[in-house]
Amino acid sequence: MRYRKKELLRLIESLEQVNQIMERADKNILPVMGEALEQSQSAAIELGTYLETLGEKTDPIVKKLEEYCEHIYQQSIHLDSPDLCRKIAKRIRRQLCQVKDAVKLDLPDDRREAVFLPYKASMWDSLESVWMAARDDENCDAYVIPIPYFEKNQDGSLGQMYDEGHEYPDYVPVTSWQEYSMEDHRPDMVFIHNPYDECNYVTSVHPAFYAKELKKYTDMLVYIPYFIGIGNQVEEHFCVMPGTLYADQVIVESEEVRKQYIEELRKFEKENRCQGQFGNPEKKIVALGSPKVEKVRNSKREQILIPEEWQHLLVREDGTRKKVVLYNTTIGSLLKFSEVVIEKIEGVLKTFQEHEDIVLLWRPHPLLLSTIRSMRPRLYGEFNRVVEKYRQEGWGIYDDTADLERAIALSDAYYGDWSSVVTLYQAAGKPIMIQAYQEESTEKEEEAHV
Repeated sequence: MRYRKKELLRLIESLEQVNQIMERADKNILPVMGEALEQSQSAAIELGTYLETLGEKTDPIVKKLEEYCEHIYQQSIHLDSPDLCRKIAKRIRRQLCQVKDAVKLDLPDDRREAVFLPYKASMWDSLESVWMAARDDENCDAYVIPIPYFEKNQDGSLGQMYDEGHEYPDYVPVTSWQEYSMEDHRPDMVFIHNPYDECNYVTSVHPAFYAKELKKYTDMLVYIPYFIGIGNQVEEHFCVMPGTLYADQVIVESEEVRKQYIEELRKFEKENRCQGQFGNPEKKIVALGSPKVEKVRNSKREQILIPEEWQHLLVREDGTRKKVVLYNTTIGSLLKFSEVVIEKIEGVLKTFQEHEDIVLLWRPHPLLLSTIRSMRPRLYGEFNRVVEKYRQEGWGIYDDTADLERAIALSDAYYGDWSSVVTLYQAAGKPIMIQAYQEESTEKEEEAHV
């Protein structure tokens, strides 16, 4: 087994705790201490065996551990003598103190280990700039581990599994989730962008990567939302999802949003009588900006790679460039205006088809199809028909890739639903128009939590 310095110190502290009991031992306690002493001796032997693999510099520490094991043996055969056991325990206290000091001073500090656990490649932008900083830190080992996720069936059970590990940019080295053991590595920091655990109606990351599970293997779980608030406003339920509750730190885009998170967490604590159970909201929630905004601001049209199949749509016969409109359709609008959403989309497509001097770049929410299948199954076939017709006609661009920043950089204007993409588009300084629906669905509105 590979130990890290902090794990060695924790192990020594556990030996000290047993010894503290032995220092206060009396005839009532000693008879039940045999197993604890045996476990302490086994742990010390394992520790000494590992230290021997590090070379001669650890020889003095190993010698102290050998002496410790001998003292443990003497205690184990004199459990009927409290005075002698306490006397030996005082010697052990000095030995363990010397061992701890030697580990602290003579062994090099651990390299920090940071793990990034995206699930949707299209949402990687919410973590990328943080990963880049960790990657460039010479004292940090940074791992990008795309985790699998499931579509949920209508009854809430887990359906088909997806793994998008192959969809990340070439410059991002990806580690398979099946090859990295959280339990063995116990990374210093774990970054997530999915807060839902079991609370999402449409999808679920693999249960092994729920926030409450990850907390078992790291001292610093960091949640960075995959979305940003619209107009510095965040819906209440986002503030109290498992990722927010179990995280040690939540990074949000602004002080206004930070205050909302704190207010909702305080309200949640009061209603559920769990004050302090999930940390101090004032310290947990920090406003450091959004990596998504950084990514958009740094993405320039002249730097992006445009797919070859798009090229002929973007240029006129005289070689000049056409205007591009980004058309964004969201989950919230589909659920709210279910009765008219297909008709609305068809009307928009027809209008843009009649304007040959403008290129429409239609980019539905990455989980729109999954949501329709799970929550509006009667619309699934009709929606697919509209999509396939649009793609086959070939007069516009259908963008279902993971690269949102490319769509923003390539386009000249935004048209579509209210969403966090609007906020990103504002950061890019380009014109925006929000589409309106003629009538609201009579169905009871549902939250998709996506």
